[in-house]
Amino acid sequence: MPTAPPPDFAAALATGPLVLDGGMSNQLAAAGHELLDELWSARLLADAPEAVVAAHRAYFAAGADVAITASYQASFEGFARRGTGRAQASRLLARSVELAREAARAEPGGRRRWVAASVGPYGAVLADGSEYRGRYGLSTAELVAFHRPRLEALAAAGPDVLALETVPDADEARALLELVRGLGVPAWLSFSVAGDRTRAGQPLAEAFALAAGVDEVLAVGVNCCTPQDADRAVALAAEVTGKPVVVYPNSGEEWDAARRDWRGEPTFRSARVGGWLAGGARLVGGCCRVGPDGIAALAAEVAVRRGRSGGIEE
Repeated sequence: MPTAPPPDFAAALATGPLVLDGGMSNQLAAAGHELLDELWSARLLADAPEAVVAAHRAYFAAGADVAITASYQASFEGFARRGTGRAQASRLLARSVELAREAARAEPGGRRRWVAASVGPYGAVLADGSEYRGRYGLSTAELVAFHRPRLEALAAAGPDVLALETVPDADEARALLELVRGLGVPAWLSFSVAGDRTRAGQPLAEAFALAAGVDEVLAVGVNCCTPQDADRAVALAAEVTGKPVVVYPNSGEEWDAARRDWRGEPTFRSARVGGWLAGGARLVGGCCRVGPDGIAALAAEVAVRRGRSGGIEE
């Protein structure tokens, strides 16, 4: 008797919440890797791919169902500045997906594990903090031209979903949404926010509404923000879009650019997940400074609320 094919990502999401991983950069830094390069963690796609696999495996072992690839800061333009040609850059983008798949295959157990290809904002490529401000001075057409080749390269590598993440500006969201239509890979759209506005200052409700009618977008929400801002955004995203919500905030510490260090105390708590799920979240995890321990605690909370341990069975 033939076995049923494994569910696709949309079907898995419909059955209950999935746990995302935590911050790629903090896990790589904890393993001793230097990330001050303009390519950030994407540099290791070429220089230390085994380190990327190890980081993914740490989060899978902690209970994550979904690995987000190390392609957030990867782009043809960024690789070109390091002397990497277009063909090799395309291979490195594809490698980010392949490495996450390798990590998923290496982990034991009967759970299906998923790969989300990270598509960071244009500002991340500038490596000057612009992704936390938006308002780049580019037209929608220029943003489309920038994002199209990297989206196409990542989609061709066969991820389960595209993570359009840390988007600071509704204008950039429009460009990304234009590109995912007809691409053949589902996506989630996740804004970086401050209070009830995008980082660029637009009302968050208006930003969320851009994705409401886009069938390719399976989930809408926020990431790379404070846990407190995430708490407030979840119900709004669900109300405005009618879609499942994705939420993965930072630890709550703040980056001191002058001292190049983090300050303050973490406010990321696994106990928050109950409120997120009640508000409509179906993809929950952590971003900067949230490591495997934080994801393990979050995954345990999700397991309790699902009434079973683990994710979607194959």
